[in-house]
Amino acid sequence: MEARTGDALIELIRTHPADDDIVGPAAGDLLGELRAGYPVENLGRLLHGEDEAVAGTGAWLLAELAELAAPMMDEIPALLSHRNRIVGYYAIAVVLENAGERHGPVIAQVLALSRDPESAIRWKVLEFLTEASVEQLEAGASCLPPGRLRDLTEWLVLQEDEEPDASGIITRLADGDPVTRLFAAAAATSLSGPDDMGLLEHAAGAGDEEIRSFAGERLSELREQST
Repeated sequence: MEARTGDALIELIRTHPADDDIVGPAAGDLLGELRAGYPVENLGRLLHGEDEAVAGTGAWLLAELAELAAPMMDEIPALLSHRNRIVGYYAIAVVLENAGERHGPVIAQVLALSRDPESAIRWKVLEFLTEASVEQLEAGASCLPPGRLRDLTEWLVLQEDEEPDASGIITRLADGDPVTRLFAAAAATSLSGPDDMGLLEHAAGAGDEEIRSFAGERLSELREQST
């Protein structure tokens, strides 16, 4: 593809079907332009359109930009609830990279997606719970109403801040509530490392297929690191 400006690349993406072979290279070139200084705010032209696939491309670009997506944080609440769930999937990654203590409401919105009916969204939330900082989790918990979700978030913070409750994690991995199992898997993953994989091994043997799959992937990664 001949060299194009950021504006031209955005227009190319907006006007071509998602399955058009030109969109992939155009998105890649636009990512390069954005990393080189093209204003990230211009992605609003992709995110605000009626075409759901175009919005998905815009959200993917935000996720790939990591901390460079920070100027778009005000857009994230709408993206997390976007009708195209792939947009929400990528928006979770933007929150992980850019949310701070002042972003409690949007972190709480991510935490609430632990109940989402879409398995890919729940997987991304589990990834968020595993990798989020204590400060992010505390900010999110402070914006949740009293109830199970807030209690679970505060419990997860305690696993990071104080002596881990290994028996409590194992018990929660077998709980009848799927959200409780999700938080337990996050704790098991966060507290596991190449030298101590016990909790993650337990999660990898859980009856919940989603938890088992996620933990199995992380366990494989740790075993590679330890060899």
